[in-house]
Amino acid sequence: MAETKIVTEFPHKVREIEHTMVPMPDGCRLAARIWMPEDAEQNPVPAILEYIPYRKNDLTATRDEGMHPYVAGHGYAVVRLDLRGAGDSEGLMVDEYLPQELEDGYNAIQWIADQPWCDGNVGMIGISWGGFNGLQVAELQPPALKAVITICSTDDRYADDVHYEGGALLIENLSWASIMFGRNSLPPDPRHNPDGWRDLWLERLKGSGLWVKNWTEHQTRDEFWKHGSVAENFDKIQCPVYAVSGWADGYFRSVFRLMEGLSVPRKGLVGPWSHKYPHLGVPGPAIGFLQEELRWWDQWLKGRDTGIMDEPMLRLWMQDAAPPRSMYDIRPGHWVAEPAWPSPNVTRTPYALGADGRLAPEGETLPDAPMTICSPQTVGLAAGSWCPYGKPGDLALDQRLEEGDSLRFETEPLAEPIDIAGDPVLELAFSSDRPVALVAVRLSDVAPDGAATRVTWGVLNLTHRDSHEHPEPLEPGKEYRVRVQLKHIAQRFARGHRVRVALDTAYFPMVWPAPEPATLTVIPGRSRLELPVRQPWAEDERLPAFPPPEQAPPPEKEQLTPGDFHIRSVIDRVDGSSVTERLEDSGRYRLVGIDLTIHSRATESYRVHPEDPASASGEVVWEWEMSRGDWRVTTRTATRLTCDAHDFRIEARLEAREGGELVHEQDWDERIPRNLV
Repeated sequence: MAETKIVTEFPHKVREIEHTMVPMPDGCRLAARIWMPEDAEQNPVPAILEYIPYRKNDLTATRDEGMHPYVAGHGYAVVRLDLRGAGDSEGLMVDEYLPQELEDGYNAIQWIADQPWCDGNVGMIGISWGGFNGLQVAELQPPALKAVITICSTDDRYADDVHYEGGALLIENLSWASIMFGRNSLPPDPRHNPDGWRDLWLERLKGSGLWVKNWTEHQTRDEFWKHGSVAENFDKIQCPVYAVSGWADGYFRSVFRLMEGLSVPRKGLVGPWSHKYPHLGVPGPAIGFLQEELRWWDQWLKGRDTGIMDEPMLRLWMQDAAPPRSMYDIRPGHWVAEPAWPSPNVTRTPYALGADGRLAPEGETLPDAPMTICSPQTVGLAAGSWCPYGKPGDLALDQRLEEGDSLRFETEPLAEPIDIAGDPVLELAFSSDRPVALVAVRLSDVAPDGAATRVTWGVLNLTHRDSHEHPEPLEPGKEYRVRVQLKHIAQRFARGHRVRVALDTAYFPMVWPAPEPATLTVIPGRSRLELPVRQPWAEDERLPAFPPPEQAPPPEKEQLTPGDFHIRSVIDRVDGSSVTERLEDSGRYRLVGIDLTIHSRATESYRVHPEDPASASGEVVWEWEMSRGDWRVTTRTATRLTCDAHDFRIEARLEAREGGELVHEQDWDERIPRNLV
């Protein structure tokens, strides 16, 4: 793996404004940290905005200081802005991507453009939340916003976010809500607001709300999710967009939809990475993404022809075969390019399913007979995480661990390699014995020794077969035909390997179980697998290499006690339940420059009995501590999700202490009716 080069000398000397407040029209002020060339007020420069809720002073300081001074040193002002209600910003944050957040982003861009150090041209960059709102603010068309880089984000908040997948409730909905529950309990830094921080903290503790309740109440693609989903009208985005993600991330499908749906100048990049900026990319190889970022900004904010728009629209990491691992340092493969999306290099190629378990190019005669599947609820232990962060245990394990109960169809050993690029689709003819059921589909690369590496997957709540807005129950015994769209991938199946597709009716703890065990009867002769087979293109060989990763020096960080991280999945030998436990402990560390000591500890636990979907449960606890001198605050948030066949139940508790004294506590106990989920 290429080591990241730390750069200390830049074309421009950099001046930092560690903390300033940006006024909003309603009087609320948002906290910003700014880097710019020393002479920017005499020679104004374009500005770049990253707009996220993750606390500019501390929680993202290490990443920010590696990125933003680097870009500033090449002739830009970089503004790292905390959302209303986060970090040192005033006000309340009561959910993600609300109209107030986007209006604040619009106004912040105008404020930046009006500053003496800015030449009036502004770009937005962000990963995850900042990638989302970069697209969403672009929809509002602020006059000064000239270009966007969106990383690991989505254009469709229902179809491709942490909440739902194919109309099924993701376990990530609970996990992510719990992360924000914990972070929303943290106070502003008294160093910047010695007189007012406590009042802002208490307001935040009492008013931020229980986000998991909001998200679980909206189980279909209603107006709640359409808001902030730029796929509703791509034409509202009028500035150039560079969309970036990685195959080990949860958000790469939006790159393809943006390339297809936008009408503005655009670029797409999908590497092997998890949920990280590509210069920090894991699995590797990481790339010199800050240099690539500068090419984009120079093109659109400085009017320089960098050649970036002369290159193919979309660049993909074509993965080679690799043994199944829960984490890779390097994912073998090579870069390929597409001139557009959909690509003229990709042909949708059908494969037939046989009742004997064969998968063969359509046209071959295969036996046909009904096949049934009713998976134990424990299927999914080898699935990995919906949104990996490049940590051990995040990726899928050997699929042989849980394919014994699956319906499986596989090819003969391949005589020649097959490359695919795009979204495989399973056309499935089936009937169900229950009105609510789901199907999970996995595509695997099976090596000659039998090891099965999951290539991609998809899940569909079958009541959403015609619409995510208006689901309808299944009529038991009636035959249906659905298209199950698997996630996009670029993968080479090697000579001698087999292509395998496996079907199950459960996938926990990736998605929440259906209300009752359901048996699907599959008709293989009226089903087929469609693979996006790709032919090589001469432009693949002419792609310029990315430079190696570089960044500015990170801040000094003193690790006071060691951290810990592990994920364990076990079968309870008493009752047969599957249990997945995750621990993430930062250890206690001190940010030397601001003399702030931080410790966080998260535990997650998910459990289900193989025969009882109503036994499913999830519990997440976050504990935080921040201290400086005599000042010390601690918070604890706990959320538990359970269900029966009719309702979800959410129990939650928040405790906050200052110097050991309890300053706020609150409990929730909510029941939410299930709507065909």
